[in-house]
Amino acid sequence: MEAFCLRWLLLVWQCFVIPVWGLEFYKAAVYEHSTVLRQNLIPPTREEALELMQKNLDIYQEQVHEASKQGVKIIVFPENGIHGFPLTRATIYPYLEPIPDPDVVQWNPCLHPTEYSDTEVLYQLSCMARNSSMYLIANLGEREACELSDPKCPSDGRYHFNTNVVFDAEGTLIAKYQKWKLFMTEIYYNKPKTLQHVIFDTPFAGKFGIFTCFDILFYEPAVSLIERYGIKQIIFTTAWMNLLPLLSAVQFHQAFAAAFGINLLAANQHHPEYNMTGSGIYTPLDFPYYYNMKSREGKLLVADVPIITSINNHTLEQSDSQTSTFLQEQKGAVKQEQTDLFTNCTVSHMDGAGDIFHAKMMFDNYTLISLTGLQGNLQVCTNALCCHVAYKYGNTPTNLYALGAFDGLHTVDGVYYLQVCALVKCAGSDYDTCGQSVATASDIIDFKLWGNFSTRHIFPEILASEMKIYRADSKGWSNNDFYMIKKGMSAGLVTAALYGRWYEKDNLSQQ
Repeated sequence: MEAFCLRWLLLVWQCFVIPVWGLEFYKAAVYEHSTVLRQNLIPPTREEALELMQKNLDIYQEQVHEASKQGVKIIVFPENGIHGFPLTRATIYPYLEPIPDPDVVQWNPCLHPTEYSDTEVLYQLSCMARNSSMYLIANLGEREACELSDPKCPSDGRYHFNTNVVFDAEGTLIAKYQKWKLFMTEIYYNKPKTLQHVIFDTPFAGKFGIFTCFDILFYEPAVSLIERYGIKQIIFTTAWMNLLPLLSAVQFHQAFAAAFGINLLAANQHHPEYNMTGSGIYTPLDFPYYYNMKSREGKLLVADVPIITSINNHTLEQSDSQTSTFLQEQKGAVKQEQTDLFTNCTVSHMDGAGDIFHAKMMFDNYTLISLTGLQGNLQVCTNALCCHVAYKYGNTPTNLYALGAFDGLHTVDGVYYLQVCALVKCAGSDYDTCGQSVATASDIIDFKLWGNFSTRHIFPEILASEMKIYRADSKGWSNNDFYMIKKGMSAGLVTAALYGRWYEKDNLSQQ
């Protein structure tokens, strides 16, 4: 009787669930880790380094055990989660381990712990994966000896790499990825000799790609994994410092996943004192995320993730009608409606127009126009980019808002070309506060935001009060404009932005 019931349930699932949703799911976890840090800046011994790393590995073990009880198939830990944030090559060296190339040798550290020396951390990570029957991704420092005859070999005779390692459910090291785009402060690491596109396969969800933190802002290796290789599931380890109003972790990472229609498993550090928090499991169907500046504790996020194969390589040119159809087919999404205010908007008139001014936003010089009145239709232009907004307040305005446009090369903490249309709440009543960091708002605003972008890589962001993120009701290309529409928000608007990256115009010397 029990066997009959199981067969009947399986038949029901196959006949009804799969045809209706068209997808199967797997359970994934990301852990936002409050890394135990070393406060002493004197280089530690290997024993002292292992002692510190053990404290973090013990926490990893607890989270793997908890994830295993929930049926998780794959777990992701953040960048620098095991050794923290060393400041020099001398202080990081004792934490580093040699990591063999999984494409050359097959190695299971849990089964063969003595095959390579100084691999105590790899051994423990391997056993965590093996004992929990779970794919495990972690970030750690890698060392590799080099000959001084090598023109790129550092003077101390070794390379240091910021490396992600991937263990399968048996504990075998199946992939490693060395971070390509190092952030300005990562002076203790070296850039890899060659660009790596790392893809690994799983029996439960197919192919995954992987990259780290600052990589996500550049075409290589992040976007190319998706567009050239058709990878729809991305592992993302990060130690992301939130920068408002445009680049908080949950805000941009969700926008990145939404723009490409991918699954993004993003694990961040949890250190509010460094403005580091914000992790999520972002999918086309849902995006559970975590943002907490008050708690000092880490957080395990677990979610059911739809399996997206790499057969259909949807790009950013995917139309809004395709996106809407996908969501409706998968989850019975509610039909999206548009008000007359946002239908066939033009800018032949400037209702509610305010002053045009300039202000710094994220270190860039934006051209802005202030919002006045309960509703309006505004335009602001800079270089080749013209940004437009049609808006309607749901309450009497209590704060200053402005529509900003930027079309140019960003040069602080990295060099990359941007085209951005942003509707932002100003930090105060003066124009020079527009573009400053703001996290709370009380004004409810329905809007359509659009611009004549020269790049097709547009990331739609909607951030509300208390770091709540929203998905656009609709978005896509209309003639030569990219637009998004949102109405009926329950929280005050902080930022609505179309964050465009014109990769082709990046400074080539920075690639």
